[in-house]
Amino acid sequence: MTMPFHRGLAAAVACALAAPPCLAQAAGADDAFTLGRLTVTGERLVSPVVGDDVIEREELWRFDTPTLVDAVKLVPGVTATQDTNGRRNEHDILIRGFGRWQVPLSIDGVRIYLPADNRLDFRRFLTADLAEIQVRKGYVSVVDGPGAMGGAINLVTRKPTRAFESQFQAGVDLGRDGRHDAWNGYASVGTRRERFYAHASVGYQDRKRWRLPGAYTPTSIQAAGARDRSASRDSRINLKLGFVPNATDEYTLSYTRQDGSKGAPLNVHNDPPNPRNSYWDWPTWDIGNLYFLSHTQLGETSFLKTRLFHNTFDNVLDAYDDDTYTTQSNNGRFRSVYDDEGYGGSVEFGFSPASGARTRLAAHWRSDRHAEYSLNRPTHPTLSSREPTQRSREDTWSLAAEHAWRAGEAVELVAGASYDRNEIKLAQDYDAARGVYAYPTGGSDAWNGQAAAYWTPEDGSRFGLSLSSRTRFPTSFERFSTRFGTALPNPDLSSERATQLELSWRREFSTDARLEAAVFHADIADMIQTVIVDPDPQTTQTRNVGAGKSYGVELGGQAPVAETLVVGGHVTWLRRVIRDPLQPGYRPIGTPSHQALLYASWTPWAAWTFTPSLEYAGDRWSDGPGGGYLRTGRYTLAGLQIEWQARPDLRFAVGGRNLLDETYALAWGFPEEGRAFYAKMQVGF
Repeated sequence: MTMPFHRGLAAAVACALAAPPCLAQAAGADDAFTLGRLTVTGERLVSPVVGDDVIEREELWRFDTPTLVDAVKLVPGVTATQDTNGRRNEHDILIRGFGRWQVPLSIDGVRIYLPADNRLDFRRFLTADLAEIQVRKGYVSVVDGPGAMGGAINLVTRKPTRAFESQFQAGVDLGRDGRHDAWNGYASVGTRRERFYAHASVGYQDRKRWRLPGAYTPTSIQAAGARDRSASRDSRINLKLGFVPNATDEYTLSYTRQDGSKGAPLNVHNDPPNPRNSYWDWPTWDIGNLYFLSHTQLGETSFLKTRLFHNTFDNVLDAYDDDTYTTQSNNGRFRSVYDDEGYGGSVEFGFSPASGARTRLAAHWRSDRHAEYSLNRPTHPTLSSREPTQRSREDTWSLAAEHAWRAGEAVELVAGASYDRNEIKLAQDYDAARGVYAYPTGGSDAWNGQAAAYWTPEDGSRFGLSLSSRTRFPTSFERFSTRFGTALPNPDLSSERATQLELSWRREFSTDARLEAAVFHADIADMIQTVIVDPDPQTTQTRNVGAGKSYGVELGGQAPVAETLVVGGHVTWLRRVIRDPLQPGYRPIGTPSHQALLYASWTPWAAWTFTPSLEYAGDRWSDGPGGGYLRTGRYTLAGLQIEWQARPDLRFAVGGRNLLDETYALAWGFPEEGRAFYAKMQVGF
């Protein structure tokens, strides 16, 4: 079943123009860790709604979004997709066409960066312990640090608000045949006193499998029913200790630990797998994050913020001989081990040079260290070997300034600029003939600039116009990876740039009725593209050869159509064009040209809430067989959650995903989950 785009657009606009009580806020925004928020430009109106750039905790519960990949469907212009390199089983998030290399991910404002390639798997990030998710599109303040060429995502954790509080949550997933597939749990405890607070939480998700739709046609490599190698396990702990000496200052030490493991389902059309070395899994995908954040008021109009952090990333990838996943003895089979860390900090100073004006100055610095080695043919009785450890190091720093001022009662203007520099200190590789050797080192730098104007003609109404030109530096993978001997390094690879223009409007017709719209356009220059190196069609290199643009329209809103019924949704139209002179047939992959989310929240009785939803997306380009491209991904997914609020601190919910059991794939050869059901409960003390 599919929905034509014009019908989806009409329905979304009708919902938005109708007029809703805002979805009830469970914990509310007061439990958000405010020190960990990204900069908010312009004045925020009242509570955000689905489709705004802040996803609240209650929305994560109401729409059943246990991972970050599930949550971003609530924001227009944002798409989650399957990485077309199926061997890695990774999920990317694209903001108006910009992916994980152009969109930094942070936890409480501290960037999560993988020094070797930054190929984040967004499905590994759980949401149960979050107060909110900030999603920035187009304009991301330069004060928040370098790299936000296409947007930014920030996971804001919780902090306690009462003398003693605790919460427990548990859930179970059932496949389309009613059998148990996964379970998840979350627990937290915290205390808030006059001068300090403490909070601890733990979340866990254990997935044995997920199941294919009933209409899936089995192949020689994948039978019907449970998807092979679809098991995963993720956990996260968050510890926080805060000191609040007075009404304006705050000092917090936090630690986040995230452990994950996952399999990698095979492309169902490739038998035998292509390439042959496709039997992969990750027994270890772990991230650690220790960070100190502070805010100190300096007089009535000045403040100082500091941020210090130490990140770790431990990763193990196993490549097996065959589909038994038991031996690693053939040539080219390995255990690859990463041991990475990054550390650094930032200082931000803000002051008001005049009435109605504010200036912020910031300095950021981070150093990333990568160490890796491989155990080659580790189960072979005589040919097993261990490579020497190869190391790399890069340092990145940024100086930024931003000034905002009021030009009359209704207009606020913002302008900012930054200078970023990236320096490669060490880049090692290994081969049997040369041993460990080093690539040439160097660095690159870039200027960034942005400006915005916000007009508030009346209470509840705001127009925004912004222009932002931002860059991002290439990763070590893009500069130096040989892709198992099929690519040439390019140490001189430089940064790419996006210049984005956005016109936005938001109107609050009443406390419960809202409508928002945005028109955007981005020009991309010096795009980092993988190209074929003549005369060998099997050899590639990463170069700054591409240029392109993306543009589109976003609409969203919600409204009450009756005393007990809220309707709403959002719709996005996106067009991407990429010009690569060395690949005239290149297609931008991963994003549908149009997508929509429609929902309703019906409360026929005081303790019962029914939330049906409908997700629609059109086709997207995907890597296809033989190095070509094909269209895939069109879907209409129906969902439903039924919630019973037994008492203010106890609630239960049951629901279903993809209730129409639609067969679809976000990347060629990798079908998605069919009909599934869940049950969950949440209790607080």
